[in-house]
Amino acid sequence: MILSGFSPLLRVPLLAGLTRDSLLKMDPETAHGATITALRLGLAPQQDGPDSAELKTSIAGLELSNPVGMAAGFDKNGEVPRPLALMGFGMVEIGTVTPRPQTGNPKPRLFRVGAAEGVINRMGFNNDGHDEVYRRLHGVRVPAALGVNIGANKDTADFTTDYAKGVARFARVADYLTVNISSPNTPGLRDLQHEDALKRLLHAVLTVRGKSPVRVPVFLKIAPDLDQAALDSIARVIADTDLDGLIVSNTTISRDPVAGLENADEKGGLSGKPLFDLATIRLAQMRQRTSLPIIGVGGIHSPQTALQKFEAGANAIQLYSALVFGGLDLLDRIKRGLSAAVRSAGKRNISELVGSKTAEWASRK
Repeated sequence: MILSGFSPLLRVPLLAGLTRDSLLKMDPETAHGATITALRLGLAPQQDGPDSAELKTSIAGLELSNPVGMAAGFDKNGEVPRPLALMGFGMVEIGTVTPRPQTGNPKPRLFRVGAAEGVINRMGFNNDGHDEVYRRLHGVRVPAALGVNIGANKDTADFTTDYAKGVARFARVADYLTVNISSPNTPGLRDLQHEDALKRLLHAVLTVRGKSPVRVPVFLKIAPDLDQAALDSIARVIADTDLDGLIVSNTTISRDPVAGLENADEKGGLSGKPLFDLATIRLAQMRQRTSLPIIGVGGIHSPQTALQKFEAGANAIQLYSALVFGGLDLLDRIKRGLSAAVRSAGKRNISELVGSKTAEWASRK
């Protein structure tokens, strides 16, 4: 999921000239480049003080100071994972990264749906490739869980081989890896979610993982456009593997939530606020089918919607596009809101709220 051009730094005073309005007037990818540059220059704020004890989270063997992460797509090339961690994210996922550098789909390929606080993208895994991204990550100390989201080059004859290469390349520098088979912008990629193809894929990547000197957790990222039969199929496959967790979900090809709005007819994946209900329903339905850890992604735009992800069954969450519309302070507001919700419920940790409303969310249409 990439939303290039929508800066979570819109409200940072240090970014002279990069106001919210000026960034939104720029070409989206130009604005995104300016944001990455600002982060590299150290112009982003850093979190003041530790996270509250209520937010300490353990997921797939990873110890997180808080369960709120930056989703893949923002830092596609591993340029700024440390600055993002210093802002206060409990995890930072870079990528998607493919074995060979890839320019992605032709421009324009990114579209704002401002009235709905949504975004449509058809970026197509544009990235610098394994070698360059590995060079950037090697030796960098990231004070949060570092995830590397791996994908396949669009012209690879067998996508499975590219995912295996990704595990082999990044197992030593990542705290976890994400096998991303859920993007709608690489033709044929989502076919890997079908049962036989998924069996073959997971066998390949987990076999490679088993040969690594470090057992890095592996997550599988799935699409929100799967029906319940497809969720059943995925659950059967992962039950017979040592996969560590799921990420639910990527962007949707549905346009129902934004029908009739500007740019709604553009091809690509829809993300942001309009994705929240669909992604959260799929999360709950997947929670009913597996006990594996789940990272909930898609449409979180407030402390309340962040809490709803946990109630639906997420063990951790990731943000991206909402930071554009809600400002960078949304991260702090969400963390404070989650801590308050834990205390209000008479609990001691956010983990005690996980799955408390799974059945309710799973039954929604």
